[in-house]
Amino acid sequence: MTDPTDPTDPTIQSGPQSGPQVVPFEKPVAPATPGPGPRVIAIANQKGGVGKTTTAINLGTALAAIGEHVLIVDLDPQGNASTGLGIQHKERGVSTYDVLAGQAPMRDAVIPTAVPKLHLAPSTMDLSGLELEIGQQRDRAFRLRTALNNINNGSPAFDFTYVLVDCPPSLNLITVNAMAAAHSILVPMQCEFFALEGLSQLLKTVEEVKKNLNPGLSIHGIVMTMYDSRNNLANQVVADVRQFMGKQVYETVIPRNVRISEAPSYGKPVLVYDLKCVGSEAYLRLATEIIQRERALKAG
Repeated sequence: MTDPTDPTDPTIQSGPQSGPQVVPFEKPVAPATPGPGPRVIAIANQKGGVGKTTTAINLGTALAAIGEHVLIVDLDPQGNASTGLGIQHKERGVSTYDVLAGQAPMRDAVIPTAVPKLHLAPSTMDLSGLELEIGQQRDRAFRLRTALNNINNGSPAFDFTYVLVDCPPSLNLITVNAMAAAHSILVPMQCEFFALEGLSQLLKTVEEVKKNLNPGLSIHGIVMTMYDSRNNLANQVVADVRQFMGKQVYETVIPRNVRISEAPSYGKPVLVYDLKCVGSEAYLRLATEIIQRERALKAG
């Protein structure tokens, strides 16, 4: 049954009714399809603490290290991706809230990080109130897609090949914006007992977005995080997810590593904090695997 109070429900129609009246989504002009612009990958999972932000920061750094030009878009009101890249609150003059609220173009929010070829569009707590502000706007699901259009055109000149969107830990309007703008979804999953519990809901949301908002959307892959080979449960969870999702699960597994946990407190990606640790090596392998999948997609 349709929830008349759900602002992210694409099936809602406005009209004379007794309950809350919600403006329907406008129809997308065109699906987000591969082209000359950057590839947009949304890093999403409604469960918190699974490694979304850690993956966004370190995957972005790893992609930059192998020659890609990367923009990380921080869509989590907590702003952990911004903090983890050493961007202090006073440096966030224009944030993703300003962009999605229609108050500034994306180009004005983009700032360089200490990592060559890696830029960031930072977040602030203002983003937590965005859904109330734009929930009745017909274009509310396409704010991010519109903001990313022509991101490489204009001055100053950008040459982004990848945009990684760090989503909040919920399936709200902000996450829907990320999915509507993305070519594909990358799903981090922690190697723990409840890993599969929320996956079905996430996949259902992806299918709804694909059906109603973004026909070109796909699951790029699932990356298992916080893996401890000494833990029998972790091994069983990885085996179960691989059996359930098949080749959509990356071969690379991100280990539980103290260096990965320490790095954000220094405002650094783990590849900058300790390049030779097992966590850094894992994210470099993941970046290589993603590039290989991208090439296979283009070839196919």
